[in-house]
Amino acid sequence: MDDLTPKKKKSRKGLRWFLGILILSLGIFGYVRYYYVFGTGVKSGELNYLVYKGVIFKTYEGKLIQSGFRADQPGGLQSNQFDFSVEDKEIAQRLMVASGKIVQLHYKEYFGKLPWRGYTNFIVDSIITIEEKPMNPTTEEDLTPYILESM
Repeated sequence: MDDLTPKKKKSRKGLRWFLGILILSLGIFGYVRYYYVFGTGVKSGELNYLVYKGVIFKTYEGKLIQSGFRADQPGGLQSNQFDFSVEDKEIAQRLMVASGKIVQLHYKEYFGKLPWRGYTNFIVDSIITIEEKPMNPTTEEDLTPYILESM
């Protein structure tokens, strides 16, 4: 019977080491997956919209239309769109009134999404510039009579 007692201690010690390494590994995985900033950058384009939505976790979600086109399928064209989320309420309020304007946004890219952070991996953390969309003067002159007639 005395020979069995040290084996129990060894097995418990091994189990503790295994559980400790498992918990540490899961913690590191969770940090890298959801909190480690994978990349940062700046995107520029026309702000299509920014909305506040969600069922349980309300988040700010937006879409930026960039210049140029891409082909998703052979023979098809599609505009370049940048879907993003905003955590900061002040930044979101500034973007909500800037719909249709040309903006430059600084963002952070994460590996994974968190429901309280947003629906995308891209989180806008600052606004670099907001500019009025330049209007073509000839187009404005052509549209003026039609606008005046409709009033």
